[in-house]
Amino acid sequence: MNKPQSRSLAIPFAVCCAAVLLFALMDAAMKGLSLSIGLFNALFWRALAGTVLGLALMLPGGHRWPDRAVLRLHLLRGVVVTLMASLFFFALMRMPLAEAIALSFIAPLIALYLAALLLGERISRRAIGASLLGLVGVAVILSGRMQGSYDAQALLGSVAVLLSAMLFAWNLIIQRQQAQLASPVEVAFFQHLVMFILFGLCALAAWLVPDLVPLRLDLPRLGSWLLVAACAGLAFTSLAAFAWAYARAEAQNLIPVEYTAFIWAAVIGWLAFGERMTLPTLAGAGLIVAGCLIALRSTPVPQMHE
Repeated sequence: MNKPQSRSLAIPFAVCCAAVLLFALMDAAMKGLSLSIGLFNALFWRALAGTVLGLALMLPGGHRWPDRAVLRLHLLRGVVVTLMASLFFFALMRMPLAEAIALSFIAPLIALYLAALLLGERISRRAIGASLLGLVGVAVILSGRMQGSYDAQALLGSVAVLLSAMLFAWNLIIQRQQAQLASPVEVAFFQHLVMFILFGLCALAAWLVPDLVPLRLDLPRLGSWLLVAACAGLAFTSLAAFAWAYARAEAQNLIPVEYTAFIWAAVIGWLAFGERMTLPTLAGAGLIVAGCLIALRSTPVPQMHE
């Protein structure tokens, strides 16, 4: 029987932090996969693997088909995430992982105000301050990067990240609405299903009109299949974790956690791709962590229904 329960912010906060880490690992795996077999191939096969995984978890759990209102949310978020992911991974192929993540941090700040506009959430001064502090940290990181020079491809990647960030802000708000109406497994399954259908339609269009739609859909080799499976597993798990956390805490309390993605991206980018960390990077990361700690001490989470 469902009943309202008072929950500490610490548990959803910790789960959201873990979800961000899993997503950072997935981003790195997707960067390697995209460079290996191409962006479209990587996105298509990851969506297929995630759909199969979700179906395997949905069927034994006896999940019912969602009603029309919930299904509309699933479809809307699926379309938004498809565009968002395409732009973001396009950028990852052209710039360092940590830098792409840093540029994307404009999204949580936009999402704070979207939460107030679309969800009726009241934005506390502490939540605004935490996000602004994190944004200052991002500015410090970018100031160090801007002392260098951008080539045309990196500049194109930067534009793609900023467009993706705008979609990501909208995605965060839909995620909050979706998490209160559907289970974490259902949320993750439908997101992968919509992505698979959309990328499948792109593949069909490329096959029917090859001169107008220059896309290729090739079967990955064994090593790439392992990366596809890893990407799907990491994406599915992180999506489910995000859904669980956002069902139990307001968006304004969890959005600043997104800033920790830069820390993970810097470490993973250095280990996996040899991407160098600089002093501005470390200074900005410190400010980002400070912002998250402030967010952790924000107002208590309201009572929610499981």
